[in-house]
Amino acid sequence: MGQQVLIIGGSGRIGRSVANDLLRHTEVAITLTGRRPQTTGLKPRQDYLPLPLTNRDRVRAAIAAHDLVIHCAGPFRTRDFTVLSLCIEQNTPYIDVADSPDYVSEALAFSQVAQAAGVTCVVSTGIFPGISNSMVRQGIERLEQADHVHLSYLVAGSGGAGVTVMRTTFIELQTSFDAKINGQRRLIQPYSEREILPFPPPYGQAGVYWFNTVEALTLTKSYPQLTSVITKFGSLPNIYNRLTNLMTMLPSSWLQHPTTLEFLSQVSYAMTQITDRFSGTGIAIRLVTQGHCQGQATTYLATVTHPDTAEAAGYGTGSVAQLMLSGELSAPGVWPVEQALSTALFEKTLATRGLTVDSRLQYVKD
Repeated sequence: MGQQVLIIGGSGRIGRSVANDLLRHTEVAITLTGRRPQTTGLKPRQDYLPLPLTNRDRVRAAIAAHDLVIHCAGPFRTRDFTVLSLCIEQNTPYIDVADSPDYVSEALAFSQVAQAAGVTCVVSTGIFPGISNSMVRQGIERLEQADHVHLSYLVAGSGGAGVTVMRTTFIELQTSFDAKINGQRRLIQPYSEREILPFPPPYGQAGVYWFNTVEALTLTKSYPQLTSVITKFGSLPNIYNRLTNLMTMLPSSWLQHPTTLEFLSQVSYAMTQITDRFSGTGIAIRLVTQGHCQGQATTYLATVTHPDTAEAAGYGTGSVAQLMLSGELSAPGVWPVEQALSTALFEKTLATRGLTVDSRLQYVKD
């Protein structure tokens, strides 16, 4: 038998995108899991397993039968660490697509246990976080000294993802978060301080807002020399930005109520199913890294676009999985992408997927 990969939450849009990437770029057999039975829609080299994550014994048995586990069952802010801890216990490499800073902060605390067990675990793979983190590493390595990182994301419509992404958005709007700006820690209100920035075609000028991201958490730890890490997000069409900003004005107790959260998520997802027809589901990432190179103040500008956000997320996670399965990426511990994945491997796997990071250095005159 060849290598076996378990994708928890594989019946969701992101899980399917990861599975599709692995089918294209590896020879593995894949088991997709979900909460409900499923008998249709499977491709060659795919199987399906109903798997309630509350049943620890069944999760343990499923992990034991596979060579790699990819956790795609969000929202991660509401998840415990059963899958991660069982992977470490059973010496099975682990990847996830966690987009919750709270979850990731606690997951990284398992690093010493994973190192002792010799298990490689990489958290927050995908497009953002994921490819975005590697873009930052790529830019920092182009400079002699990096001081300031500004990451901005623009997503059209639903991004091709499911209702789980909507739930995650409303969860992260509930509380203020900590950011590093000009060497100081500052409390930020979600979806505040709008900026109009230029994005690559076909997007052009668009508004972005502060948003709590995993990158803002991990990049300040991976690169403590950075004095500022700014992460902002915007949607197309712009009406979604207006509505999201309006949500931040509601009493936090409303958004924290499960019924309200689910209602808003379902309504938002239904709206995107209509607007996706003309907005598309693409993504644009814009990175500005400021620092010094050859004794001059220098700005590194990098952008990447893709017409389907969920498919691009599959590229990011699939790339890491491919490298772990081949043995090219082996680093016992629990790591964010920018610490686990070298720029050379990042560029190699992206090239095979036809995704290009456009970048340039600009020297600032005195």
